Amino acid sequence: MNAFQSYLHTFLFGSYPYICMVVFLAGSLARFDRDQYTWKSDSSQLLRTGTLRWGSNLFHIGILFLFFGHFVGLLTPHWLYEPFISPANKQMLAIIAGGVAGFLCFIGLSLLIYRRMFDPRIRLTSHRTDLAILIILWTQLTLGLITLPLSISHADGSVMLVLADWAQRVMTFRAGAAEGLLPLAWPYKVHIVLGMTIFLLFPFSRLVHVWSGFASLGYLFRPYQIVRSRRLNLPAGHNQPRARI
Repeated sequence: MNAFQSYLHTFLFGSYPYICMVVFLAGSLARFDRDQYTWKSDSSQLLRTGTLRWGSNLFHIGILFLFFGHFVGLLTPHWLYEPFISPANKQMLAIIAGGVAGFLCFIGLSLLIYRRMFDPRIRLTSHRTDLAILIILWTQLTLGLITLPLSISHADGSVMLVLADWAQRVMTFRAGAAEGLLPLAWPYKVHIVLGMTIFLLFPFSRLVHVWSGFASLGYLFRPYQIVRSRRLNLPAGHNQPRARI
């Protein structure tokens, strides 16, 4: 590896993650503060349902499983799960579960892209960024599926430990994160860089509506509110119904 490649590797896996995180958080906050009317998914369900039902459900089921799987798998310290499951078994579990979720997500995302590209009504009402972010996600998902056979060839769990060590070093601001990824194959590295780039693009695309999905969980814990009925024939002292609004 020459000097330029070494510098590029250090930048991509040592500095670029922090750039993406800052833009992800600050950009999301700025968009919510300045452009709340654009904080939406721009659903096209009213135009045509068709493949949307299958495509959207498969995509969201798969992508949520993959997101939380990556989050827990990469950020859980090795010492925490070591008494219960070995790195090799954990990696095999991740390969099987991630492969199934990835395959479902791949089918759903392919249906959504086909719908955006070849349905005239949907294409005319779509923004360029809508199709672009879907293609970027599809590319990222394809790269993730490509890494599965590579992970099987390292059945001892070594690759998973290397990736987890990198992610945990980045999140805890420890030095030396980039060096551990030097021996990894290129599909892993491209998959990581593109994944970070998705977080970079997040505030400027329709993906920003994901924040609303997580925020809506707070609705389950809101206190009940008193709803006063317009009916005038209620007996005196009648208990007013309670509901969440």
